[in-house]
Amino acid sequence: MRLSTTFIFQQQTQGISRAQADWLAAGQRLSSGKRVVSPSDDPVAASQALGIQQHQRTEQRYSMAQQFAQTTMSTEATALSSISDNIQAAISDIVYGATGTLNDDDRQSVAVKLEGVRNQLLTIANSQDSSGRYLFAGYNTAQPPFVEDAQGVTYQGGEQPITQQVDNQRVMTLTHTGKQVFQSASLNPKLEPDGSLGDTDLFSIIDKAIAALKTPLHDADDSAMKDFQQAMNSANRGLNNSLNNILTLQSENGTQLQELESLGSISASQSILAQGQLSQLVDADVTQTISEYQMKETALQASYTAYTQMSKLSLFQMNK
Repeated sequence: MRLSTTFIFQQQTQGISRAQADWLAAGQRLSSGKRVVSPSDDPVAASQALGIQQHQRTEQRYSMAQQFAQTTMSTEATALSSISDNIQAAISDIVYGATGTLNDDDRQSVAVKLEGVRNQLLTIANSQDSSGRYLFAGYNTAQPPFVEDAQGVTYQGGEQPITQQVDNQRVMTLTHTGKQVFQSASLNPKLEPDGSLGDTDLFSIIDKAIAALKTPLHDADDSAMKDFQQAMNSANRGLNNSLNNILTLQSENGTQLQELESLGSISASQSILAQGQLSQLVDADVTQTISEYQMKETALQASYTAYTQMSKLSLFQMNK
């Protein structure tokens, strides 16, 4: 077989190119600290690493959702606590206002206190979160959920509570609607003497109690006194139903916050495990990579040396 000078030089040039590519690849692995820089380095490891990275991105999105959920539910928890305190204050005022020894002025003073409680509850009902969204408006977060006119307080918020998917198989209620909070009763409510549920609107209950307390009873007959007592008793039942409803919502809220903490702990553990698996798949062994880099550099230098020596020869000189 006859070998031409051109063929020999081509072979040497290709050898240098391969050696240089191997050296550069080793240098990239050394500088990046990664054994798998491109899928061709290890197709199986690259595929497994891609699956882990996709899972990590999904978990990161859920982690952000969990943080948002925790902030929002904590805001609602604070509001629900304030509502509960105000309802309990209103119940105390109703019980005191129904005392038979009070005169009209005393009952008027109780009515004024109830008006303050009512106003405080309305403020909470139209409260906003740190982003300016109305807390109890459902998905209609851009406008106040409750409006007041001559007829009383009316709900104009959304009908669906705001929910958030916080895990692959878990959706949580972040905030309840104003209707769920201020216009609903507990699952086992106290019924009226006729067996009916009675009023479930917290503002309406308080307004009726205020109106009864402001009604003069000086020299009132037995029928008027009976109507007053019935109004106070009905208000007491309604407020207790509202309070139990709030306590139920608080329990749900607290349970979800605890669940979020557990999900966060699980996500953190899974993240550490996934990062370890990813490192095993794609990270380079520093000692081995340095040795490989030095070997590739030596091979490249040898290729350069061989090429330099070959370039000084010709077929005539080789045949001498």
